[in-house]
Amino acid sequence: LRGSSVLQQTPAYIKAQTNKMAMLSCEAKISLSNMRIYWLRQRQAPSSDSHHEFLALWDSTKGTVHGEEVEQEKIAVFRDASRFILNLTSVKPEDSGIYFCMIIGSPELTFGKGTQLSVVDFLPTTAQPTKKSTPKKRVCRLPRPATQKGPLCSPITLGLLVAGVLVLLVSLGVAIHLYCRRRRARLRFIKQFYK
Repeated sequence: LRGSSVLQQTPAYIKAQTNKMAMLSCEAKISLSNMRIYWLRQRQAPSSDSHHEFLALWDSTKGTVHGEEVEQEKIAVFRDASRFILNLTSVKPEDSGIYFCMIIGSPELTFGKGTQLSVVDFLPTTAQPTKKSTPKKRVCRLPRPATQKGPLCSPITLGLLVAGVLVLLVSLGVAIHLYCRRRRARLRFIKQFYK
C-alpha cells in the first residue's frame, strides 16, 4: 500500500456548491495494457477506524463500473488521454471527503495523493468584492505639485523597482560574459585540434 507520483491528482483541494458539479482529475504517468483506475472516498480525516469507500472504476474494455450502494446517475468516470476524470453531479455536504484514485499492481496498491472535496451551501468568494478592491491598488502615480490623483509611490516601492532592474542588468552582463568565455574556449580548443 503506497502513495506515488505515478498517479497525480489535481487539484489537491476543491470547494463545490451544493447541488452543483465537481470534477476531480487523476493523471497516470505510466501506461498499462489493461488499464483500470479505481476511485475511492474517505469520508473523515484519516484515523485507525476510517476506511476507503469504493465508488467506481474505469476499465479499458467496460468503461465506468460502479461500486455497490452508489448512485450511478450521480457518478461517472471518463478518460481523456492519460487523465481519468471523476465527475460528481448534484453534490451534497455528505459527499465531502478525500477522494483517491488507485491502481492495483502486483503486489502493491498505488494511490494518488488525494483530493479533498468540501461541499458548502455558499462559496466564500463572489465577484463583487474583488471588483471593488482591485482598481484602488492598480493606480500608482508620482507626486505632482498641482494635483494628486491616486496613491503615491513610496520610496520603498521605487527602490525595489530600481534594485530589480539592476539585478536583471547584472545577470544579463554575467550571462553574456560567460557565453563569450565559453565561445572563446571552444574556438581555442578547435584551433588546437586542427593544428
